[in-house]
Amino acid sequence: MTQGSGLVALVDDDADLLHATTQLLELAGFTVIGFDNAEAALGVVDRNFEGVVVSDIRMPGMNGLQLFDRVKAVDPDLPVILVTGHGDVDLAVAALKDGVYDFIPKPYAGERLVEALKRASEKRRLVMENRRLREAAALAADGMPLIGEALAIRRLRETLRQIADMDVDVLVEGETGTGKEVVADLLHRWGRRRAKPFVALNCGALPETVIESELFGHEAGAFTGAQRRRIGSIEHSSGGTLFLDEIESMPPALQVKLLRVLETRSLTPLGSNETRRLDLRVVAATKVDLGRQDQRGDFREDLYFRLNVVTLRIPPLRERRGDIEMLFGHFLGKAAERFGQPVAKVNAAVSHHLQSHDWPGNVRELAHFADRVALGLGPDEETRSSPPRSPAPAAALPERVGHYEAQLIRDALRDHAGDVRGAIDALGVPRKTFYDKLKRYGIAASDFRPS
Repeated sequence: MTQGSGLVALVDDDADLLHATTQLLELAGFTVIGFDNAEAALGVVDRNFEGVVVSDIRMPGMNGLQLFDRVKAVDPDLPVILVTGHGDVDLAVAALKDGVYDFIPKPYAGERLVEALKRASEKRRLVMENRRLREAAALAADGMPLIGEALAIRRLRETLRQIADMDVDVLVEGETGTGKEVVADLLHRWGRRRAKPFVALNCGALPETVIESELFGHEAGAFTGAQRRRIGSIEHSSGGTLFLDEIESMPPALQVKLLRVLETRSLTPLGSNETRRLDLRVVAATKVDLGRQDQRGDFREDLYFRLNVVTLRIPPLRERRGDIEMLFGHFLGKAAERFGQPVAKVNAAVSHHLQSHDWPGNVRELAHFADRVALGLGPDEETRSSPPRSPAPAAALPERVGHYEAQLIRDALRDHAGDVRGAIDALGVPRKTFYDKLKRYGIAASDFRPS
């Protein structure tokens, strides 16, 4: 039998047929996720599903044709193959006109199904590849490095598109160097406010004596040395976007004033009795979890709840290791262009460093490493030139267990060159559990397959 490859969601309420077909397809080289009902399959099949759906037509509850309609609504380009009994041929032919990829009447030879799946899998591969290329081209045109194919990053980009035009305040959580300002800037650039100012202020970089005037502004003569009127960052951003980085560092006294501004959408500058209305959209960023009392410190809980209309989390680089080489290639090309150098070749030492390093500085650290490689400095020189790092604070036990589990999954996929069946066998977990964990940790098996 001709060998195939790819992912298959197989739906059949007959347990014996489901088992036999699964064995047939796995022997032909496919990775199969079996379901005994259509509703369960819809929990896995989404726009990012990289495989093909094969379903029997006659099933209790939701039948195969209804499943096709639901899949088509999720993604019209996702191939669906229907397996039909003799009496369903007319229905299947009508479904072909409606977009079903193929139908296979019972009884059928195994080779017939395998050949159909090979063609459908190749079509799906090309569709997903073109989508990624179009998305990468759009990001490159924006000049923004929110690049990656990890599930968490793809979902983050989708969410940014969805809320860019909505007048809601956004809280962005992420470790140092993950790209919080990039996310804020994309929210601004992708929305209707893009023609107005994007005003960024780092709350942790300004002394307490300066930040109030910087944020709220003042009138001439409001205090000693205030010789002329100053428009603050909040008022200047009206109509556009105000980005407050390291919001957790804002002095408590100013938190009260900011809370009032957010609630009333107005402010009164220091030294003035005039209240000014604002068309305000605030994006605040934090490197701690403000929802946790032990990390919030003296940050006001009511201000946290006011900012927490929409919360976006940017995963650290260690949670999306499959994106590292793609990001590094982007930064290396930019660095070569900036330094007027040819793009440096990635040798074995650089490649090993990319995959073995923990990247505590995340994307920012990776970009600086790309600069050094572009200048001819390898990992050894980079390591010697970097100052010693302070140990990161210990994560909670569930988080540490999650990181360890995600790394084991990545290691298994890397050891088996992205072959899901091999990774599942090596880890000794059920297939459904494995795919649930891929979704939870934002891991894409395709990232580990040879180009």
